[in-house]
Amino acid sequence: MADSARVLKAVVPAAGLGTRFLPATKATPKEMLPIVDKPAIQYVVEEAVDAGLSDVLMVTGRSKRSIEDHFDRAYELEEALRAKGDEERLGAVHESSDLAIMHYVRQGEPRGLGHAVHCARQHVGNEPFAVLLGDDMIDARDKLLHRMIEVRRQYGGSVIALMEVEPDQVSAYGCAAIEATDEDDVVRISDLVEKPSAEEAPSNWIIIGRYVCDPAVFDVLEKTPPGRGGEIQLTDALRTLADMPAEAGGGVYGIKFRGRRYDTGNKLEYLCTVVQFASERPDLAPEFMPWLREFVRRQDAENGAKDG
Repeated sequence: MADSARVLKAVVPAAGLGTRFLPATKATPKEMLPIVDKPAIQYVVEEAVDAGLSDVLMVTGRSKRSIEDHFDRAYELEEALRAKGDEERLGAVHESSDLAIMHYVRQGEPRGLGHAVHCARQHVGNEPFAVLLGDDMIDARDKLLHRMIEVRRQYGGSVIALMEVEPDQVSAYGCAAIEATDEDDVVRISDLVEKPSAEEAPSNWIIIGRYVCDPAVFDVLEKTPPGRGGEIQLTDALRTLADMPAEAGGGVYGIKFRGRRYDTGNKLEYLCTVVQFASERPDLAPEFMPWLREFVRRQDAENGAKDG
């Protein structure tokens, strides 16, 4: 059932404690950790804006004030850069503050992703909306969110992004039971399981941090009891929506995403992301890549000598 209601708002949950990056995240939000010279959260907001969603609600928590400061004006800094004639850095500072219409709401206590999304109810109202997780980045060249909004317009209901992983990885994610449609990259979701074991997983297709939700999700979340980990899980609410009739806002579809995703929520993937972004930067790659090759060569030689 097609839905002509436009998706205009984005919700970015960014209230997590970032415990995997302690002690760096004791006072600095994990979403503000830099990918070279730009915080990860800015890439997420840029993705929303690129898809036409310039109204962005950030769901934050305590110790997240620097996120608000980053997307606000910094007059003293701007004046200092202007006085120096440093137009390049002045432009970079303006870029974040001019990017989108930013709104903020606090999640009073960490009660799960579902609860964080429910905190957006008053701002979103009775409109479809996108959810972008603050530590999950999609390459700007891969227009995943554009496609998800298009599928929502075509089929109605809610749309989630899926990626195929090895069986031993499914236990770290929500996992989907899927049914084919007439389109190769679109599936119908018949069931969702939060962090199943490899044996219990209905498929190898996991949910990644992009959702386009029907506003019916708010009523469902209000009635969703705490699930895995004692938290209110968005996966559980979507599971309910998958069984609801289309006229009530039900139905859940998935996009099989085969593009480039960067999970900056764990240390190894974060480091890989920084290296990859630096390797593709025209201002850094000419010097960084030769250093990186030489570093790897030396490491291989040293490890070979130890093994020998």
